Amino acid sequence: MGVLILFDIDMTLVASDGAGFRAMLAAGQELFGDSFTGEGVSFGGRLDPLIIADLLAASGVEPSRHAHAAMREGYVRHLTRIFERPDVARPLPGSMGLVERLRHERGVVLGVLTGNFPESGDLKLRAAGFDLSHFPVRVWGSDSPHEPPSRNHLPEVAMKVYERVMGRAIGGEDVVIIGDTIHDIACGRACGCRTLGVATGHTSRDELAGSSADMVVDDLSNTEGVVRWLMG
Repeated sequence: MGVLILFDIDMTLVASDGAGFRAMLAAGQELFGDSFTGEGVSFGGRLDPLIIADLLAASGVEPSRHAHAAMREGYVRHLTRIFERPDVARPLPGSMGLVERLRHERGVVLGVLTGNFPESGDLKLRAAGFDLSHFPVRVWGSDSPHEPPSRNHLPEVAMKVYERVMGRAIGGEDVVIIGDTIHDIACGRACGCRTLGVATGHTSRDELAGSSADMVVDDLSNTEGVVRWLMG
């Protein structure tokens, strides 16, 4: 029997001091002028395509396909520039040690399930020192097969990717989603997956517990304790 463990990226595996927000805002201002704003737009745990749509709406920009594509290209370009500084992205406490430990655990397949575009997600992981090959299952915010897209669609996408990669099917009961927001917990519960909330982001431990996470930890530094729960 296999186990698929899916990590969120931002504030679960990686901290980058708001680099994503800064890069999106810089892209918008470059394209649409200094009045382009992120005021009132929620970022945490959300899909990049939806964030871009909200930024365009908040700034009075017609949300055309061209505007979305231009924002995506500009965002990744500005994020690449920000990450040229080596101290911007860093692994959160225990995250790299847990990944290293789990990738040697028999029957475990690791992946990421994130609101990021593939270009931005890969950038963040690499900048923080993670090896992408350790995550053979990678599911992105642009992978939802439905319109409007939702994070709740992504666990099923991940299970299909797992089947393609591993040559065998997996059910939600054998999938664990690890994340720092109530959106991570909600998407796991929507697909019958186990959920581990990590209070390393802007969501408190109490809020994560209140969202019905199966387990909540302050961070991922208790490697063996987390592994025992994941494999239990």
